[in-house]
Amino acid sequence: MIKPWPRIRSRSVGSFRVFSIRADTTVSPRTGVEHDFYVIETQDWVNIIPLTSDRRVVMVRQYRHGSGGVTLEIPGGLVDPGDTPKSAAARELLEETGYQAEEVVKIGVSNPNPAVFNNRCYTFVARNVMKVRDPMPDQTEDIETVLIPLTDIPELIRKGKIDHSIVISAFYWYLLQDQNGLIKP
Repeated sequence: MIKPWPRIRSRSVGSFRVFSIRADTTVSPRTGVEHDFYVIETQDWVNIIPLTSDRRVVMVRQYRHGSGGVTLEIPGGLVDPGDTPKSAAARELLEETGYQAEEVVKIGVSNPNPAVFNNRCYTFVARNVMKVRDPMPDQTEDIETVLIPLTDIPELIRKGKIDHSIVISAFYWYLLQDQNGLIKP
């Protein structure tokens, strides 16, 4: 039976704008040997699938430094201290796109990468979104808002036009909820 690895010490390696790195020394319960592991500590994340009344998804294109390319994504970001995941999702939607939702509903929670991250990603769907203002991205964002028919999403994923794994996960959560009749049109 797999057992937790006891942590015998931890130390901070560095703190950066949106994450910190922690080094943990743990002991293998199977071998008794010590090993060092690095954990990226960050706030929880949110993403939101914003749907217009005519079933289009409000998406964003933005440059991503990690991949060195422009991605097609749904709005998302960090859960700031004092925020709930739901309020953070609504805030990110408004900031990145200028759209507001009639209703925001949680459809799933995932662990982005349990090998190295300590956080969770909360996924929401927003129904009947409407543009209420211009987007107001922060200084580190350069975002273009695009509307994509919901029916085009599976093909965009299949062709690799949407390749952000957390966005793909969000649409899977949506599919599960929709197939079970839990998402109202």
